[in-house]
Amino acid sequence: MLLWSIALPGLGQLLNKKYIIGIVLLLLEITVNIQSNLNEVIVLSFQGDISTAVEKTNYQWLMFYPCLYFFAMWDAFKDAKGETPDFSFLPFIFSAFFMTVGVIYSSKIELLGVLLGPVFLPLLSIIPGLLVGFLLIKIIKHSTAT
Repeated sequence: MLLWSIALPGLGQLLNKKYIIGIVLLLLEITVNIQSNLNEVIVLSFQGDISTAVEKTNYQWLMFYPCLYFFAMWDAFKDAKGETPDFSFLPFIFSAFFMTVGVIYSSKIELLGVLLGPVFLPLLSIIPGLLVGFLLIKIIKHSTAT
């Protein structure tokens, strides 16, 4: 179910038979995608035209995307069959936070002299988000085990 939510927020919920939240997430995904010009920005970024991608991005809308995206993934993950591990939401939350910060600074931060823009910097920002989330899980579990 998680993989379907990675493909398109809301699909995992629909497969989990949570139709209302699935439809709401799908409609939010479409709205934020259109309002932020995300598909055009993705195409421009992959074509290497980062400066045009930055110009075309509606940052006021794009900043909603990480939270929507990671909430949809976490919600599908927690409702899938099997037990949900304690504190498993932390990597999702911190990834959304770091990705949002990546969106905010995507028009300014360069890596090795290359402007990564509104697609690649936020995607790279997921890595520290996951690391912080999993590290916190480890710390919390270690501190409660003793």
